[in-house]
Amino acid sequence: MAVDPSVSILVVEDEQAQRKLIVEILERAGHELRAAADVDQALEAIGDEVPDLILCDWRMPGRDGGELLKDVRQRGLGCGFIVMTAYGSIAHAVEAIRLGADDYLGKPFEREALLLAVHRVIRTHRLERENRRLREVVGDENRFGRLIGGTPVMQRLYRTIEKVAATDATVLIVGESGTGKELVARTLHRSSRRGDAAFVAVNCAAIPETLIESELFGHEKGAFTGAHRRREGKFEEANGGTLLLDEIASMPMPLQATLLRVLQERKISRLGGSGEIDVDVRVVAASNRDLPQLVADGRFREDLYYRLNVVPIELPPLRDRRDDVPLLAKAFLEQAAARHGREVGALPPTVIRRLMDHGWPGNVRELANAVERLVLLAEDDGLDINDLPPALRGDADRTGPIRLPSEGLDWEAMEESLLRQALDRAAGTRAAAARLLGLTYKAFLYRLEKHDLGDGQSG
Repeated sequence: MAVDPSVSILVVEDEQAQRKLIVEILERAGHELRAAADVDQALEAIGDEVPDLILCDWRMPGRDGGELLKDVRQRGLGCGFIVMTAYGSIAHAVEAIRLGADDYLGKPFEREALLLAVHRVIRTHRLERENRRLREVVGDENRFGRLIGGTPVMQRLYRTIEKVAATDATVLIVGESGTGKELVARTLHRSSRRGDAAFVAVNCAAIPETLIESELFGHEKGAFTGAHRRREGKFEEANGGTLLLDEIASMPMPLQATLLRVLQERKISRLGGSGEIDVDVRVVAASNRDLPQLVADGRFREDLYYRLNVVPIELPPLRDRRDDVPLLAKAFLEQAAARHGREVGALPPTVIRRLMDHGWPGNVRELANAVERLVLLAEDDGLDINDLPPALRGDADRTGPIRLPSEGLDWEAMEESLLRQALDRAAGTRAAAARLLGLTYKAFLYRLEKHDLGDGQSG
């Protein structure tokens, strides 16, 4: 397990022997440790220096861990918080999650369960801090919109947007459905000198072939049956601003030639018109299809492809940036709660882990819908993992024979997912997780190490 020696941890535990053991385990893992025997000592330690993570027992003499958690969250200190509670007091863990704890550990716990929990929370908070920092570098919230992510691939995307936004270069955004292509296009627009002008989006796949030319370039009165008045097209609507041509691969071949000429000359002609109209439009195209392959198949013009592909931006699928899932889920939770007027707590760790394990074929859009469903179905006692869509409630809970998907499967990803699920069900206890998977302890340790889910020691 990768360890960041710069991470500081405050352990709050009234039992001296337990406190000493936790400190020793975490120090051996390379962390910087401080310890407190009660809430008052913890508050004094926080006053001197805010730690990156607080590991706190729930039930202590005098003020309990809940009071410390409330104080930390009300002050907005931004540190991670893990609650330790006895197995017989899981209700305390639920309450802690409602108050804003990031995770909980049931006592007694193994060394590996402690390290895994610490690693998860530290990683999530590091990504949150990085995301905030990147927003400060790239621009304010209004400028940078709803793009969320601190993973390296997202950092590269931010830098590309920052560089390209200041130009009028044509941009081609490619990525699977649901990855946020229109959001990136809007962000480019807001970040550019055209940000105060119009942003116009056209879905080329949603317009009948007989109408798309008129939709883009407009028409004069009487140009065709039903043209009772002159109408401006999307290029004129976007004049001075940005035009997004989404699903560009669906554009008919004859119109591709017209679009190429417009991009070259910056002039359009309305259907039925005799003159040309100058347009000052930045064009952003988007596609979820393999345009080079379409070019090779003769279904997309090669010259248009190169005209559009001045600055390519490739959006990764959500499965390739799983570390961003908690950040995205938290943002979607806040948005959905505000939109529907619901008061819900934080996402429970069990839900976050299930979200992390999912393959997300529908990408960010699927995640947003799943979180909104959680908000809509939430009861007074908080968010319930059973309110997730069926596809996310866990393959391990399904009965019946296992079937090979027609498109095949990613064996390594499936193995990692099963390891995570087993550890989750076993509350981090490796021996129990190994039994759930029908593996020997040694074989289980080998697979943990292979997927960087543990340090491979027997503990």
